[in-house]
Amino acid sequence: MLYPLSYGTRQAELAAMSRGAKNIEPEITADLLLRAYAAGFFPMAERRDSPSLFWVSPEERGVIPLDGFHVPKRLVRVVNADQFEVRVDTAFREVIAACAEPRPGHPESWINSEIVSLYAELHTRGIAHSVECRRNGQLVGGLYGVQIGAAFFGESMFSREREASKVALVHLVARLKRGGFQLLDAQFFTAHLAQFGATSIPRDEYLSRLDLALAQTANFYCPAPSGKSGSFSLAPASGDLGFTGVVDATVGACWPGWFVLQLITQTS
Repeated sequence: MLYPLSYGTRQAELAAMSRGAKNIEPEITADLLLRAYAAGFFPMAERRDSPSLFWVSPEERGVIPLDGFHVPKRLVRVVNADQFEVRVDTAFREVIAACAEPRPGHPESWINSEIVSLYAELHTRGIAHSVECRRNGQLVGGLYGVQIGAAFFGESMFSREREASKVALVHLVARLKRGGFQLLDAQFFTAHLAQFGATSIPRDEYLSRLDLALAQTANFYCPAPSGKSGSFSLAPASGDLGFTGVVDATVGACWPGWFVLQLITQTS
């Protein structure tokens, strides 16, 4: 179990990591990465082909409210119509690779091979998750992030079809609300995220919220809908949740749009 660091310990330990924007040492491990998250830091690369990483802890942190999350009217129709098949943790490596691809206006990426390897390991340990949107079996959008306690750290998202990444985000928020999460970290505030109600908060406030979330537990594989959902289900994973690869219980685990939107409008 990961215990949150005290404020003083956190500042001293992570200052040593980031002092002078030094590169992360080659021997960085998944466990060290988790300690960095618990202290309010996350890694980035300068470029896709960069051989090293650096730690980031923004003075102003972007967060997306779980209660008060806003779904634009057009997106409500798309989600409710189930235009995409939405699954979780069935194509993690594909999602992170797609997030690193060049796109209009953004030829470079902060996701390098080191990032891919580290987060793939977290995924095999049941700590990193992906939400995937498919149409006719083809991956057309999605996102990935990391769970520690009742905090979810959103890393990146991509779209190959209009609205696909937004639908993935809506499904993620519904899942986090259903599973008892307390914090959705977006890292940076952007105009794109503002349409969903995202805000920017000072680092100290973020760290206080982070400590509260780390001290609690949440369930990414939360209970299934019932009734109107028909054959849609999300059974508990068989065996230990410290899974490797794709969890058998998530295969075919599609939440219908009506249920997702219902969860979004509920308050804790």
